[in-house]
Amino acid sequence: MHQVLRTGAGAVLVLLIMFIGSLVLWVGTPLLWLWVGSQIEGHTESLGAAIGAMFIGVVVTIAALSSVLVWLSNVYRGNRRSRGMDDPGHLVLEGVLVVSAAITLVGFVIWFFLFAGASPVPIGINL
Repeated sequence: MHQVLRTGAGAVLVLLIMFIGSLVLWVGTPLLWLWVGSQIEGHTESLGAAIGAMFIGVVVTIAALSSVLVWLSNVYRGNRRSRGMDDPGHLVLEGVLVVSAAITLVGFVIWFFLFAGASPVPIGINL
């Protein structure tokens, strides 16, 4: 496996895993903790407990996913160095995070305005 990671295919695999991990960071984490918070509020009928658990859970999950993404970035950098290429630093991770955030934002806007039934005009204003 170590030899596979030193090839160009290994670099593409690490980039793909970084991209999926960053999508989980932007989409999966909020959805997971909204669901957990709804379950807590449903069982305890305490909105404060649900929000507190969601806040702590989101912070811990983001910290864990961020450390995994940095580790993957270091694997990618080591891959490039072992093939005799220049070290890009964490530029690739930054690019993956920006692209995945843009895709997530576009997806949210499409969902919000086209599928969620939201109106771009505040309620009560007639155009």
